[in-house]
Amino acid sequence: VHLQTHHGTPLKTMGLDQRAYPAVARGVDFDALLTRVARWDYSLSSNPHSTRVWQHAYPGDYVPLDLGYPRNDVYHRAGAADVRAARARLGIPPDRRALLYAPTHRDGEKAWTPRPDLATLARQLGDDTVLLVRGHYVHDGPAAPLPDRVLDVSAHPSVEELALASDALITDYSSLMFDYAHLDRPVVCYADDWETYVATRGVYFDLTAGPPGHVARDQRELTEILRSGAWCDRESAALRDRFRRRFCTFDDGRAAERVVRRVFLGEPAEALPPVLPLASRTVAPAPAQAYG
Repeated sequence: VHLQTHHGTPLKTMGLDQRAYPAVARGVDFDALLTRVARWDYSLSSNPHSTRVWQHAYPGDYVPLDLGYPRNDVYHRAGAADVRAARARLGIPPDRRALLYAPTHRDGEKAWTPRPDLATLARQLGDDTVLLVRGHYVHDGPAAPLPDRVLDVSAHPSVEELALASDALITDYSSLMFDYAHLDRPVVCYADDWETYVATRGVYFDLTAGPPGHVARDQRELTEILRSGAWCDRESAALRDRFRRRFCTFDDGRAAERVVRRVFLGEPAEALPPVLPLASRTVAPAPAQAYG
């Protein structure tokens, strides 16, 4: 049995859809890609958007499974002790705000240099904030050493644990924003090169029109959002709620159970536990709650 679990929810173009973007397409063997897709028996999805994208980006005879991503179960099953333990392993004191900065990569970029000036950002945010910097897996980490109060967690084995330990996520166009949304914690999008990214990489929807939180177009805006409290204000919560309703469809903490029962035990779809409504789901407590 070949079960394709995928890697997050797609914002940027994937599979055959990359053919329209030369900067990406020249590095892809599309015949080999279709050969691999032909091996798939099942394709998992976390939301209807992903299901639609997978079917036209990776055409094949596989069965689509709208059962959620097992990797996201932890966001619904972890408790306060797990959050405290994750922060302790990273050395984050209970009274510090931990911001996880996790951008995606840029095609053709051989070494990764964080787009915001992290030294200036850390200084402006003050001693009560720790920046956790997670480079994309295609790179080994930042090209240059990071300043004080900025912790390089690129080599950390679990991005899920980093998410549990953090108070908020800062990202650009990484699919981590979709997974992180399951925690119902603040997200800030740093979209300083949005137009260039759209033109060269291609995207499936306008993130700036439907973001999971406030959007900063330059470092000044990013700093203001993080210093003023806007990162966790009422507007941020409203944006996150709309985003979660659109993309957190099938994940409720029981995705692994559904997948095992459907794929490996052969149970019919109607025998599987129904997905809980968004309002009825339990999520891991935020750090402030975990220490409360």
